[in-house]
Amino acid sequence: MSQIDQLPPLREVIARYDLRAKKELGQNFLLDLNLTARIARVAGPLEGVRVIEVGPGPGGLTRALLAEGAREVIAIERDARTLPALAEIADAYPGRLTVVSGDAMQIDYAQLVDGPTRIVANLPYNIGTQLLTGWLGMAPWPPAIDSFTLMFQREVAERICARPGEDAYGRLAVLAGWRSDARIAFNVGRQAFVPPPKVTSAVVHIVPKPVEAGLPVKLVEQVTRAAFGQRRKMVRQSLKSLGVPVEALLAVADLAGDERAEELPVEAFLAMARALPGLR
Repeated sequence: MSQIDQLPPLREVIARYDLRAKKELGQNFLLDLNLTARIARVAGPLEGVRVIEVGPGPGGLTRALLAEGAREVIAIERDARTLPALAEIADAYPGRLTVVSGDAMQIDYAQLVDGPTRIVANLPYNIGTQLLTGWLGMAPWPPAIDSFTLMFQREVAERICARPGEDAYGRLAVLAGWRSDARIAFNVGRQAFVPPPKVTSAVVHIVPKPVEAGLPVKLVEQVTRAAFGQRRKMVRQSLKSLGVPVEALLAVADLAGDERAEELPVEAFLAMARALPGLR
């Protein structure tokens, strides 16, 4: 492991502050600074960029983001045990690291935007999907956040980036495919973490893209919830739970009704969502 700055190795930091990862906080610490630097580079050139990081833990990715040239890092951390370790990083990078002690689920991320802004994080596994769906539902869209570079369990990463017809295609893929361009940048093996999780992880890079005005996220979520709620049934059957004339709903999306949800393109869900209020 090469050093990216003059701070002590992460294993020393963890031992000094007794930072054993807590399962209830979804913590798995990344100790390889080569790997954290690789994650930071997926986010693109960081000079002049404010980076928002969720769950920095002992600060391995934080250090990489700063070493890669981020103008400023706003690190959101609810585990008070890590604050002394993060304070050491702040001292080594004067004026460039701000630690927000709080719950990432309660943060108004729009208020943290200042010029070019990106979110880069090794997300806690227990809230990663919830955070992403919240970010993808931000209004207005596209948001003032330029991109999201996020670590997930590989299974979740596949669900984000799946295409119609793939086993992982579902509600999350429709939401992400509608509002962004998402790709899996690379996989991360279990051995990279302390403690090692039970599954492989992956880094996903997500870039918001323009969408039509006036189509609320909640309508798309209602259609996808109904369609994928009984995903092995034909959509003519699964869409009945919406309580509207199903044949009319199918017609606006040019569907026969014998398709299954995992076969439908994103545009079919959007067409049904547009028509939903008029059919009620």
